[in-house]
Amino acid sequence: MIKITLPDGSVREYASGVTPHEVALSISEGLARNVISANFNGTTVETTTPLTTNGSLTLYTWNDADGKKAFWHSTSHVMAQVLQEMYPGIKLTIGPAIENGFYYDVDFGENKISENDFKAIEDRILAISKEKHEFKMRSASKAEALELYKDNEYKTELIQNLEDGTISFCDHATFTDLCRGGHIPNTGIIKAAKILSVAGAYWRGDEKNKQLTRVYGISFPKQKELTEYLEMIEEAKRRDHRKLGKELELFTFSQKVGQGLPLWLPKGAALRDRLEQFLKKAQKKAGYEQVVTPHIGHKELYITSGHYAKYGADSFQPIHTPVDGEEYLLKPMNCPHHCEIYNAKPWSYKDLPKRYAEFGTVYRYEQSGELHGLTRVRCFTQDDAHIFCTPDQLDEEFKKVIDLVLYVFGSLGFDNFTAQVSVRDLDKPEKYIGSVENWEKAENAIISAAKDKGLNYVIETGEAAFYGPKLDFMVKDALGRRWQLGTIQVDYNLPERFELTYKGSDDKMHRPVMIHRAPFGSMERFIAILLENTGGHFPLWLMPEQVIILSLSEKYEKYAKKVLDLLENHEIRAKLDDRNETIGKKIREAELQKYPFMLIIGEDEENNATVSVRKQGESGKSNTSMKVEEFISLINEEVSKTIKQF
Repeated sequence: MIKITLPDGSVREYASGVTPHEVALSISEGLARNVISANFNGTTVETTTPLTTNGSLTLYTWNDADGKKAFWHSTSHVMAQVLQEMYPGIKLTIGPAIENGFYYDVDFGENKISENDFKAIEDRILAISKEKHEFKMRSASKAEALELYKDNEYKTELIQNLEDGTISFCDHATFTDLCRGGHIPNTGIIKAAKILSVAGAYWRGDEKNKQLTRVYGISFPKQKELTEYLEMIEEAKRRDHRKLGKELELFTFSQKVGQGLPLWLPKGAALRDRLEQFLKKAQKKAGYEQVVTPHIGHKELYITSGHYAKYGADSFQPIHTPVDGEEYLLKPMNCPHHCEIYNAKPWSYKDLPKRYAEFGTVYRYEQSGELHGLTRVRCFTQDDAHIFCTPDQLDEEFKKVIDLVLYVFGSLGFDNFTAQVSVRDLDKPEKYIGSVENWEKAENAIISAAKDKGLNYVIETGEAAFYGPKLDFMVKDALGRRWQLGTIQVDYNLPERFELTYKGSDDKMHRPVMIHRAPFGSMERFIAILLENTGGHFPLWLMPEQVIILSLSEKYEKYAKKVLDLLENHEIRAKLDDRNETIGKKIREAELQKYPFMLIIGEDEENNATVSVRKQGESGKSNTSMKVEEFISLINEEVSKTIKQF
């Protein structure tokens, strides 16, 4: 007999060789019908895998993220089978599950694939799925694997990096693929499939390698779920920040300026400035001091911090000065500069904490294929701050930063989020710098603060920064997509590397602890996500222009300008549209520009000293007539509802 521990902590005994499906059946028939994958002792297994030792078992259904992963990975096998049938001679490489669906990278050789082929591929996937082929894992020797793929240099390269005795294949129908496992019981569970797109992708993500064709797809256990997903995709296209940014005249890109280098237009620059002032005001209340650092730094600065060893090869190349051997780098991080600001004078424990804040622009060379609007750029501005404190102050300071992040989220409508404690991977110590003791202290400090603040958090292994663990805030947007926004990191290592000190109450020198934090993360990425979450309907306090005044004709322009002056005197951002166009056209264009309020002015308004108020998106409702002073009060009340107090 073996003992199986379930997620709720209960322990059940079974005969050796029991399968996850049989364990599920012993719990309930309903669970057994829905289980599609499992995890045993930290390893993904099939529902038919015999269990022969004591261990912990987790059963996955379609409703679990790992269940979806197995479902989509299995469908990638079926798609690969179809591609091999339809395009003889192609070379398959890898086909993993991703956050939404799966892809397979393929060397199509002389074959061509286009959108015209998608329907045929989908139909064949469903035809094979209906045959209910089982996914069966089997082990293979290295020699056997190399022989099978002797004509596929991509699979051969993968196999060469594997150890004999660790190689396995997955078989279904007439198809075999090199695979580590993690599949649904059979193809019959796949009821709906869609090929989403094709794109270029370099083998192993290296631009020096051959470019392959990446075929993206997604599948579901019900047709209804595919239909809902495709509707969500269409809504996502309407909310695409690149599309909205162009329509709202916020930002642009220029090939002459360079890829991944955004240009902020007047409205976008005003939006950025409003966000900056919003956070600066809160930071001032919280005791932060503003600093400014250069856009470049001496190479030695980043060697000291450890950034050059970790990222130097993938950064912009060094800037050479007229002095022989002297090299500078475009700033990839603000923290080394802030360490040197701290080092500019001696400190006592009575002076701490020191909180330095900067909207600092940094530069990182992202591969051209990875660039995407504002979410992945080569130049971005971080709302960066670094807190230098004593170990005794760490807990309180960390919690204060959590409060600041929650204030930012609350004022900008990000109410649906979870916290992620990102810790190191104990099996890969080479990825990190610093002592084990310091890492343990930092990780424990973050977990303790998250618990005390009542955050809904999870622990993710291997997601820490190279110099320390962090608390990341994972926001779910209006379309249900998850984004990482806001991060707080505890760092014992940079104070060591920069030899930062303060004099303690014992008159001895001590190392401060460093907290890195950025509630926005980067201005560019934050604005992109905010655009997509709101569909361009920003909170009223943040809108570049809150009101547009539409006069019915030239006769009422004098009164319209008087209304404009009144609004501006009360710091309400307004614009007058006095073009010689029909009122209908003006309203339509104002709707597209997403002005929260339109004030329509004609004869009645001028005679009665009123305005006719029309809210954005309320085309079917009657306009409301009110005095200008009433409207000013309405705006102020709306703003106070959306922006929180800190």
